Amino acid sequence: MSNEIQLISDGDGIAVIGEPLAVESFLQSEGLSSQELTLQRFKPTLFAAAGAAQAGSEIAANSARWVKLTKESAQLATKFPLVKNSATGLKTGVLRGDKGQFVKILEFSKGPGAVLTNPAMLAGAAGLMAQLAMQQAMDEITDYLAVIDEKVDDLLRAQKDAVLADMIGVDFMVEEAMTVRKQVGRVSDVTWSKVQGTLVTVARTQAFALRQLDAVAEKLENKAKIGDVAKTSKDAESTVPEWLAVLARCFKLQDALAVLELDRVLDAAPDELDQHRLGLRAARQNRLELIARSTGHLIDRMDAAAGTAKTKVLLHPATSRAVVDSSNLVAIGVVGFQGALGIERTRELVEARRWVDAATDVRDKMLETGAEGVGAARGMGNETIGRARSATDKLSIKIAAGALRRRENEDERA
Repeated sequence: MSNEIQLISDGDGIAVIGEPLAVESFLQSEGLSSQELTLQRFKPTLFAAAGAAQAGSEIAANSARWVKLTKESAQLATKFPLVKNSATGLKTGVLRGDKGQFVKILEFSKGPGAVLTNPAMLAGAAGLMAQLAMQQAMDEITDYLAVIDEKVDDLLRAQKDAVLADMIGVDFMVEEAMTVRKQVGRVSDVTWSKVQGTLVTVARTQAFALRQLDAVAEKLENKAKIGDVAKTSKDAESTVPEWLAVLARCFKLQDALAVLELDRVLDAAPDELDQHRLGLRAARQNRLELIARSTGHLIDRMDAAAGTAKTKVLLHPATSRAVVDSSNLVAIGVVGFQGALGIERTRELVEARRWVDAATDVRDKMLETGAEGVGAARGMGNETIGRARSATDKLSIKIAAGALRRRENEDERA
């Protein structure tokens, strides 16, 4: 039994390749979960590069597992620094194990396992790793959609816009293609022809959904009255999650199409697989950045609306709290959506300001203004008391009125 395992990292995950028992021992020793990496898929690609017999025997004798890059698995890069391959951009290396303990070897071995590290194999493995990473992302989006899909289905049924209707059709076709791929093990000309032109439709739907989110942010930005801000914020509670779910579906479809596309390139132009993989990765990152900017701007506008509402709590206590609550609900949904897509962002909940606290602050400021501020304070107090009566906040009335009486008595004594 060989005690060597080979590691390949593409920045999204790590492939662990070697004799099955050695691979299992390594993963257990590091406490890592993994998925199968099907090397058999690349046997035809290696026939010309390494010879059919040698390629077939090496692939059959080795196991390959894929580990998603997480905080835990990323520690492998520190523990076992891999060497970057200048031709592929991948980080690679070999570990030698003994009784469950593995140490670093900087170069790939030149022995029988070398076929697994030739350029064709590295490109193929990297392509499959990219597919697994995208399928993992698709699963996470599916989990996210399971929570809010009922609302999205209602939205899609109610919509007359052709853009969303076309996306539903694309969803059916892509799901069918993925099912056939899983059954057959590859993407045939017939399967690819059914979905080849659908990416444009998905991109149109994505742009449409982003415009809807931008419109919500613009409405919040343009509203000056607290009542208008409250209405827009309340509307956002229902509309924003719906459009986020449409975006999530679009992103899932784009990943699925990329998985199918890599399979097609592997069959039609294997020499271009690695560059195509890198191109798809760059395009995916661009989409993520576009979505991150749009949703981030929306959160900023919701936070700004909440901040404005907190300054008006004295005159509009109920409305102010409603705006803050809406802002938090929308932001929670956006952050959850961003997490499902792998966009890292944290946000602390905005705390609604209590009317009593605001009244106390105003009282303290009044006491500091001196005689010149008495008239202004009296006017503010009268208006505040009127507002508070309408909200039946008797405790707050007593605080505000008491503050004014004490201030006036001090003036008379002076």
